[in-house]
Amino acid sequence: MQSYDVTAESPASPATVWALLLNARSWPAWSRVDALETAASQGLSADGRDAVGATRAFRTGKTVTKERITALEPERRFAYEGVENPAMADYRAAVELRETSGGGTQIRWHGTYRARRGMAWFFQWYLRRFMQDMATGLADHAGGPAR
Repeated sequence: MQSYDVTAESPASPATVWALLLNARSWPAWSRVDALETAASQGLSADGRDAVGATRAFRTGKTVTKERITALEPERRFAYEGVENPAMADYRAAVELRETSGGGTQIRWHGTYRARRGMAWFFQWYLRRFMQDMATGLADHAGGPAR
Protein backbone atom coordinates (compact mmCIF):
# COMPACT_ATOMS: atom_id res chain seq x y z
CA MET A 1 0.00 0.00 0.00
CA GLN A 2 1.09 3.53 -0.71
CA SER A 3 -0.15 6.64 1.02
CA TYR A 4 -0.24 10.42 1.07
CA ASP A 5 -0.87 12.85 3.91
CA VAL A 6 -1.15 16.59 3.20
CA THR A 7 -2.35 19.63 5.12
CA ALA A 8 -3.52 23.17 4.47
CA GLU A 9 -4.95 25.92 6.62
CA SER A 10 -7.87 28.23 5.87
CA PRO A 11 -9.10 31.34 7.67
CA ALA A 12 -12.65 30.02 7.02
CA SER A 13 -14.62 28.19 9.69
CA PRO A 14 -14.97 24.40 9.63
CA ALA A 15 -18.63 24.89 8.65
CA THR A 16 -17.64 26.79 5.50
CA VAL A 17 -14.99 24.24 4.53
CA TRP A 18 -17.40 21.39 5.27
CA ALA A 19 -20.09 22.82 2.99
CA LEU A 20 -17.64 22.84 0.07
CA LEU A 21 -16.50 19.26 0.70
CA LEU A 22 -20.06 17.99 0.88
CA ASN A 23 -21.18 19.71 -2.31
CA ALA A 24 -19.65 17.79 -5.23
CA ARG A 25 -20.78 20.53 -7.62
CA SER A 26 -18.37 22.96 -5.92
CA TRP A 27 -15.26 20.81 -6.46
CA PRO A 28 -14.38 22.09 -9.97
CA ALA A 29 -14.32 25.65 -8.58
CA TRP A 30 -11.61 24.96 -6.00
CA SER A 31 -9.80 21.80 -7.07
CA ARG A 32 -7.88 20.30 -9.96
CA VAL A 33 -11.04 18.40 -10.92
CA ASP A 34 -12.37 19.65 -14.25
CA ALA A 35 -16.00 18.59 -13.89
CA LEU A 36 -18.54 16.64 -11.89
CA GLU A 37 -20.08 14.09 -14.25
CA THR A 38 -23.64 14.08 -12.92
CA ALA A 39 -24.89 11.42 -15.34
CA ALA A 40 -22.24 8.97 -14.04
CA SER A 41 -22.82 9.89 -10.38
CA GLN A 42 -25.41 8.34 -8.07
CA GLY A 43 -27.23 9.69 -5.04
CA LEU A 44 -26.24 13.34 -5.46
CA SER A 45 -28.29 15.67 -3.30
CA ALA A 46 -30.06 18.56 -5.00
CA ASP A 47 -29.17 20.83 -2.06
CA GLY A 48 -25.41 20.12 -2.17
CA ARG A 49 -25.40 17.94 0.94
CA ASP A 50 -24.38 14.55 -0.40
CA ALA A 51 -24.86 11.70 2.08
CA VAL A 52 -23.05 8.49 2.93
CA GLY A 53 -23.39 6.16 -0.05
CA ALA A 54 -23.44 8.87 -2.72
CA THR A 55 -21.10 8.07 -5.60
CA ARG A 56 -19.53 11.07 -7.26
CA ALA A 57 -17.91 10.85 -10.70
CA PHE A 58 -15.22 13.45 -11.33
CA ARG A 59 -13.44 14.11 -14.63
CA THR A 60 -9.88 15.37 -14.67
CA GLY A 61 -8.61 15.71 -18.21
CA LYS A 62 -9.90 12.62 -20.03
CA THR A 63 -9.96 10.45 -16.90
CA VAL A 64 -13.18 9.87 -14.96
CA THR A 65 -12.94 8.48 -11.44
CA LYS A 66 -15.79 7.49 -9.14
CA GLU A 67 -15.70 7.83 -5.36
CA ARG A 68 -18.29 6.76 -2.77
CA ILE A 69 -18.78 8.66 0.49
CA THR A 70 -18.26 6.19 3.36
CA ALA A 71 -18.44 8.34 6.50
CA LEU A 72 -19.52 11.83 7.50
CA GLU A 73 -18.86 13.49 10.84
CA PRO A 74 -20.23 17.00 10.25
CA GLU A 75 -17.55 19.69 10.23
CA ARG A 76 -14.95 17.11 11.36
CA ARG A 77 -14.41 14.17 8.98
CA PHE A 78 -15.33 13.34 5.38
CA ALA A 79 -14.29 9.84 4.22
CA TYR A 80 -14.59 8.14 0.85
CA GLU A 81 -13.39 5.17 -1.17
CA GLY A 82 -12.53 4.72 -4.81
CA VAL A 83 -15.18 2.85 -6.77
CA GLU A 84 -13.69 3.21 -10.23
CA ASN A 85 -10.20 4.45 -11.03
CA PRO A 86 -8.12 3.29 -14.00
CA ALA A 87 -4.80 3.87 -12.21
CA MET A 88 -5.49 2.81 -8.61
CA ALA A 89 -7.17 0.12 -6.52
CA ASP A 90 -8.17 -0.11 -2.85
CA TYR A 91 -8.29 3.67 -2.54
CA ARG A 92 -9.51 5.00 0.82
CA ALA A 93 -9.21 8.59 1.93
CA ALA A 94 -10.40 11.04 4.55
CA VAL A 95 -10.46 14.78 4.98
CA GLU A 96 -10.26 15.82 8.60
CA LEU A 97 -11.08 19.35 9.74
CA ARG A 98 -9.90 20.91 12.98
CA GLU A 99 -10.78 24.39 14.15
CA THR A 100 -7.72 26.53 14.80
CA SER A 101 -7.37 28.86 17.78
CA GLY A 102 -8.17 31.81 15.50
CA GLY A 103 -11.43 30.29 14.25
CA GLY A 104 -10.03 29.03 10.95
CA THR A 105 -9.65 25.43 9.84
CA GLN A 106 -6.74 23.05 9.56
CA ILE A 107 -7.40 20.61 6.73
CA ARG A 108 -5.70 17.20 6.74
CA TRP A 109 -6.31 15.11 3.60
CA HIS A 110 -4.86 11.61 3.71
CA GLY A 111 -5.34 8.31 1.96
CA THR A 112 -4.02 4.88 1.06
CA TYR A 113 -4.10 3.10 -2.30
CA ARG A 114 -2.53 0.50 -4.54
CA ALA A 115 -1.17 1.85 -7.80
CA ARG A 116 -1.69 -0.24 -10.91
CA ARG A 117 1.29 -2.30 -12.08
CA GLY A 118 4.19 -0.14 -13.16
CA MET A 119 2.66 3.06 -11.75
CA ALA A 120 3.81 2.95 -8.10
CA TRP A 121 6.84 5.22 -8.44
CA PHE A 122 4.90 7.79 -10.48
CA PHE A 123 1.86 7.83 -8.20
CA GLN A 124 3.91 8.30 -5.06
CA TRP A 125 5.11 11.61 -6.50
CA TYR A 126 2.05 12.63 -8.52
CA LEU A 127 -0.73 11.90 -6.04
CA ARG A 128 0.94 13.71 -3.17
CA ARG A 129 1.28 16.85 -5.32
CA PHE A 130 -2.25 16.50 -6.69
CA MET A 131 -3.77 16.08 -3.23
CA GLN A 132 -1.75 18.97 -1.79
CA ASP A 133 -3.24 21.13 -4.54
CA MET A 134 -6.71 19.83 -3.59
CA ALA A 135 -6.24 20.72 0.10
CA THR A 136 -4.74 24.11 -0.70
CA GLY A 137 -7.47 24.89 -3.23
CA LEU A 138 -10.16 24.02 -0.70
CA ALA A 139 -8.50 26.17 1.98
CA ASP A 140 -8.04 29.14 -0.35
CA HIS A 141 -11.52 28.99 -1.86
CA ALA A 142 -13.24 28.64 1.51
CA GLY A 143 -11.32 31.60 2.90
CA GLY A 144 -11.59 33.79 -0.20
CA PRO A 145 -13.79 36.86 -0.61
CA ALA A 146 -16.27 35.13 -2.96
CA ARG A 147 -17.75 32.17 -1.09
